[in-house]
Amino acid sequence: MSLRFHEIAEARNRILNPLTEEKLDLLGRICNLPQGSRQLDLACGKGEMLSRWAREYGVQGVGVDISKVFLDAARNRSQELGVADRLDFVEADAATYEDIPESYDVVSCIGATWIGDGLEGTLALMRRHLRPGGIVLVGECYWISPPPQDACDALGVDRDRNTSLIGTADRIEEAGFELIEMVLANSDSWDRYMASQWWAVSDWLRENPADPEVPAVREFTTRARRSHLEYGREYLGWGAFVLRRR
Repeated sequence: MSLRFHEIAEARNRILNPLTEEKLDLLGRICNLPQGSRQLDLACGKGEMLSRWAREYGVQGVGVDISKVFLDAARNRSQELGVADRLDFVEADAATYEDIPESYDVVSCIGATWIGDGLEGTLALMRRHLRPGGIVLVGECYWISPPPQDACDALGVDRDRNTSLIGTADRIEEAGFELIEMVLANSDSWDRYMASQWWAVSDWLRENPADPEVPAVREFTTRARRSHLEYGREYLGWGAFVLRRR
């Protein structure tokens, strides 16, 4: 998905992954962050997690993303929740973002492990920012059951890019981390996330009939809708995993 298509599809969403608002709040309660904790959120999207947790737990932090559209929404949301003075949103490539090493209590990347070319590479990127004793939050897809090749082709995912839930735990351990908690999406939260994209794209197509990218956007949403209904609900899981360094 191109960045522009991503921005169009996510227009109706504040949380840019299959976590519902209730599950995002649950993740915050699980982490039980002390007042004043410092969080770095790589590929932060619209910054909903940072803004909510700044309000609820007094988190201070930095969100990094390449999308100006998403960062503008993140800054607006932080102002709406009265926490703009605690957060900084930076336009940068999350894969190459530099800061003081080991300076964050929490480092998160929720659903964007492409920044490190997969889970293991992303955890390596996150490790350099994490202080001793801190926690990592990583969102990642997994296979609910072994998918046929038709499912991989339709979803646009290499079979080996994801693994099973226990395989994901194994990859986490091999990267030098311990899995200590998790919050998993279910079919309903996947539906809420995906179906809102279909509505957003439908709105955009109606509002921009002369845009030269209309055919490509229409093809994109048709393919995404069909692949979710035919294969995604059956084979593709997603979780937010809470980790510590071993």
